[in-house]
Amino acid sequence: MHNPMIYRALGALLGYPQQELIDALPEIRAVLAGDEDVARGIEPLLQQLAATDLIELQQNYVQVFDRSPSHSLHLFEHIHGEDRARGQAMVDLIEEYKAHGFEPVSEELPDYVPLFLEFLSLCEAEEANRLLGDAVHVLAHVAKKLADSGSHYAGVLDALVWLSPVAPEPLTVPPIRDMDEALETFGPGIDGVEPLLKPGLPQIAPVNFYPKGSGPAACH
Repeated sequence: MHNPMIYRALGALLGYPQQELIDALPEIRAVLAGDEDVARGIEPLLQQLAATDLIELQQNYVQVFDRSPSHSLHLFEHIHGEDRARGQAMVDLIEEYKAHGFEPVSEELPDYVPLFLEFLSLCEAEEANRLLGDAVHVLAHVAKKLADSGSHYAGVLDALVWLSPVAPEPLTVPPIRDMDEALETFGPGIDGVEPLLKPGLPQIAPVNFYPKGSGPAACH
């Protein structure tokens, strides 16, 4: 069984670099050390974060994620693009959060990977595995794009693929980048302060992270 804190640690590494992240690197490394395969794949990023000036880390982060649509950390951007189904998928994901007693208060959209990972860290192991298994197809897609560009951030997405109980399938729907409508609908939040999640009312909603016409892959 995975330590649920591993999801929070991985989510922190995918966030915009701040001094708090650099100060927390020893703690993050300790959490990841519980899984040797995960720790090995992420060590290059940990070393980069520890050895590089913060300003340079921030510039690199913007270059990798904000200026490269194929590296987007918004899950549904890689599936739905501008399709209206994207909005419904986000609504479903919010309802999934609420069904487990949590409500996002971050300024980020609900499909933002660090937010999703913090949610997984608060779920029971079986539910976390189910949701990660649904999302793994997108995560593997982004991992490959990051690896192709030579980014050490690929190790974080590869770790999630490794932790998933489901083998990823290739994405078949080409994305079209357009965040305006989603931002108008879902954000930014009123405060966007920590914690990213807060208690909410339980509801029920299915969430599908894979394109129409495909489904979850077979288990490992």
